[in-house]
Amino acid sequence: MTAVADGLELRLASTSDREWIYRLRHEVYARELGQHAPNAAERLTDDLDENNVYIVAALRDRLVGFVSVTPPWAVSYSIDKYLRRQDHPELRESGLFEIRILTVDPSRRGVMTGKLLMYAALRWVTSHGGRTIVALGRVELLPMYLDLGLTSTGVPVRSGAVGFELLTGEVADLTDRTLRRYGPLLRDVQPTVRWRLETSFLPEAESCEHGGASIEALGHRFDTLGTHRDVVAADVLDAWFPPAPTVVAALTGGQEWIMRTSPPAQAAGLMEEIAVRRNVPEDAVAVGAGSSDLIFRAFGRWLDASSRVLLVDPSYGEYAHVVERVIGCRADRFSLRREDGWRIDLDRFADCLRGRYDLVVVVNPNNPTGVRLDSGELRKVLAQAPGGTRFWIDEAYIGYSGPGQSLERYAASTDNTVVCTSMSKMYALSGLRAAYLTAPPQIAAELRRWTAPWAVSLPAQIAAVHALRDPGYYTARWAQTALLRAELATALAQVDGDLQVHESVANFVLITLPRGGPSATRLVDWCRRQGVFLRDLSPLSPAFEGRTVRIAVREASANARTAATVAEALRGLRRTV
Repeated sequence: MTAVADGLELRLASTSDREWIYRLRHEVYARELGQHAPNAAERLTDDLDENNVYIVAALRDRLVGFVSVTPPWAVSYSIDKYLRRQDHPELRESGLFEIRILTVDPSRRGVMTGKLLMYAALRWVTSHGGRTIVALGRVELLPMYLDLGLTSTGVPVRSGAVGFELLTGEVADLTDRTLRRYGPLLRDVQPTVRWRLETSFLPEAESCEHGGASIEALGHRFDTLGTHRDVVAADVLDAWFPPAPTVVAALTGGQEWIMRTSPPAQAAGLMEEIAVRRNVPEDAVAVGAGSSDLIFRAFGRWLDASSRVLLVDPSYGEYAHVVERVIGCRADRFSLRREDGWRIDLDRFADCLRGRYDLVVVVNPNNPTGVRLDSGELRKVLAQAPGGTRFWIDEAYIGYSGPGQSLERYAASTDNTVVCTSMSKMYALSGLRAAYLTAPPQIAAELRRWTAPWAVSLPAQIAAVHALRDPGYYTARWAQTALLRAELATALAQVDGDLQVHESVANFVLITLPRGGPSATRLVDWCRRQGVFLRDLSPLSPAFEGRTVRIAVREASANARTAATVAEALRGLRRTV
């Protein structure tokens, strides 16, 4: 494989490549295979090409193959010409990507070019949040498609003189199978392939993708932490402000003793403080070392491979990772749409709940869309849900919504609702890791029983207690965040008239790039080279169409630097598109 791939370039097709693609399509599918009638122009194209993505293989600057990907935002697919989607369950999935017209120049057939093109298509789909792939595989090439992990549905399709079968595959499963079978070969061939796609050749480590590249830039062994002042860490939603002075004083006053002393094993004092400050029963509280600790612990006990879970899409990626990749159970998506302002239609949501799920996850305000559900309206939906459905409400950013929006007290009085509250982002304690949940006492008791002793460090317990005691400081900082957020949104809106800016209710804004312009990935990479770190949302959901970026609010000077860098990046990138 190494020899046959030596020097092979894989990249997105340029505008000039399209003419070669259309002519090779005509040569193969009209003249060679008889799927279409030959035409005088000797070019073969169709209505899907406007929204199709082409990936090409080139050898020594000579094009030798291509594959096409039709993304879900193209609305229609090639399969629609032959099959009714409502008749086939595998075609009704949201976020469906179709891989089509894999074509290799006759001189390169049988030497791995086709498989590398399919692998490149899989990596591109993954980088755009794809979960399901479909393809119409030519019958004579079925062994190759099956070898790559696609599954035949047994549904035949005929087009001209060519026979096809409908193939499908889950992106995560296809990636796993590819790495198990071809991982060593891919690692061997990687140095010889000229990989030009906007995603890594090999998948990153098996974990949920988060922001945080900014901290990695400071040295993963913490040798250069002082340089954090030189970067704008707008890729993570850590607070821009420091913890309350009372928190800092409590930690610095006896830091040597605090570092060497074991914490209270069950964090009883912290739970008591939470109960008092939130006006909930103490037996309805459980704590953890950040919300991820609570998510992994609770979901790992509540769910198994047979469980049914409903997730909002797009939303915080940790939930899909835990449900699908760690536990391995089914997750359905309740899809949000940009044209609806990313809002949850609660009537449609209530209808969806009739499917009787074991667990339903709602992030409110939602991250990364930044939209808040009214707590009273949400409470009505929870109260009317079918029996046996448990709700997990993530309120990591609820403080930015103003007072009276939390469902913590409601959760403590029900039998089906758990509210998870991170203290990392709202209270400027991300580095210490502290979170809690409020739940019916019997559920909270289970979580406490499943918690390892000393799960929350002594610095985190001390900091969290003192933070809860100073609501005035944090309320003022949250109000100041809203002003900074509005200023950042205004500055970004002035960067470019084609740039869509969505101001969230939390500590970030979204920008959406115009279709046909630079991708979110390229913008983020450009800014990163200037020390400004932003979050590319492309891998999180296909709803973002590869063109949406999340930008965290920072202090005024950093926000100004961010807006200026985005403007500079867009000017530079447009010259290269």
